[in-house]
Amino acid sequence: MRRGNALDLYKTRTISVTSGKGGVGKTTLVANLALNLSHAGKKVLILDGDLGMANVDILFGVKTEGSIHDIISGRKEMKDILVEVSKDVFLIPGGSGVVDFNHMNHFERRAMMEAVNTLPMGFDYLLIDTAPGIAENVLFLNSAVQTVSVVITPEPASFADAYALIKVLNRQYKVNRFAIVCNEVRDEEEGLSLFKRFNEVVNRFLYIGLDYLGSVPNDPVLRKANQLQRLIVRHDPAAESARAIRQLSLQIERTSRQIESNGGMQMFWDQVVGIA
Repeated sequence: MRRGNALDLYKTRTISVTSGKGGVGKTTLVANLALNLSHAGKKVLILDGDLGMANVDILFGVKTEGSIHDIISGRKEMKDILVEVSKDVFLIPGGSGVVDFNHMNHFERRAMMEAVNTLPMGFDYLLIDTAPGIAENVLFLNSAVQTVSVVITPEPASFADAYALIKVLNRQYKVNRFAIVCNEVRDEEEGLSLFKRFNEVVNRFLYIGLDYLGSVPNDPVLRKANQLQRLIVRHDPAAESARAIRQLSLQIERTSRQIESNGGMQMFWDQVVGIA
């Protein structure tokens, strides 16, 4: 496995996909976005940051051997757990249990950084699938990335909990810009309307910026693919939802050109292990 270096890691765009509540389709979105980005010639690393209910591997139909817990404990090296789940899409499995990045000791931090330094070179994107809610680890992972993408749905609880997540990240970690994905909507019109209502509520109480990343309709083909634990862009690339996810991928690529070159994956891991 080729060793990474700071230059490569600084060029990597880091994006979290997060939500205030569970069941909004985060993991499905992350997996499909990663696949689409790889189809566009990009190299993608997924960190399954839902450290209690990790399941990105299931969507890709692969079996993982170990998790990030094994890295921190020193039981395994990155080459032992890193999985290429599809061409140019790699996964760092989250496993089960709870990893408290904020309270790692010196040896755990050293083990993590040594593992990161053995990552393959040339990743264009690091996508982090976080757990839902406002637990400390969720907030911590979100605060370390360049772009925090919040997934909302028309369900009132999703709307309210997403607002709570954004408020806490803004107040505690000074995150002041967020990308919004409207999922499980009828169509683009409903998605845009949902974003406008959410934006109005958020900006009534918080001084932050929200960017509309796009919408994904909950069409019957997507529901069927999810039931079969298949990725919609593989299951039926012509489906309305698959086309919408491709548009999201294109929007991510366009906005990537606007992200400053500093930061990237090196800065993300430095912050995660507490040495930034």
